[in-house]
Amino acid sequence: MRLRTDMMIFVAAASLGLAGCQSASPAYQPAPPPPMAAPPLAAVPAQPVSRNTLPPPEASMQAPDAPMAGGPADQTMQPGTQVASLPPAQSAASGSGGGASVGRTDLLGGWKLSSAGDSCQLFMSLTTWSGGYRATTRGCNGPALKGVSAWSLDGKQVRLIDDQGATVARLYASSKTQFSGETQAGAPVSFAR
Repeated sequence: MRLRTDMMIFVAAASLGLAGCQSASPAYQPAPPPPMAAPPLAAVPAQPVSRNTLPPPEASMQAPDAPMAGGPADQTMQPGTQVASLPPAQSAASGSGGGASVGRTDLLGGWKLSSAGDSCQLFMSLTTWSGGYRATTRGCNGPALKGVSAWSLDGKQVRLIDDQGATVARLYASSKTQFSGETQAGAPVSFAR
């Protein structure tokens, strides 16, 4: 009698198990209905194209890199003529009074970093890091730029910092997408989007 009861329990459990497997099997699921095709759209008549003559451009609409009348391009330069200019690092890093106003979130993401013929990528995040926030470079050849591991924003000045906490470079914003300054060694440096 005991054997018969055990056999009935086994058969009932096996039946329930197999019934559960069959109802969840994807082979026995009904196929979804085929998608209905949208009816074709009627053509819309196009309006005729008109043709008008444009007025002449205003003087203020001149291309930014075009020479101005009476400017240096109108004058003939003699050999040996010296022209005064400031290196970009000096004009941009002339002090904390100059430069565009930026916030930390303006600096987040990827930038093209250039210094003394070296061109690579700079990535800045808001992850707290030694000396400021996390920064990394990729593809830099110079040891100073390779070693950048953090950045900080002090007023209008952006400092790039190495893993020892030493300043690698100081830069100022000329716009929210262009920063320039100099490295601790005095080489010009810039990053831009």
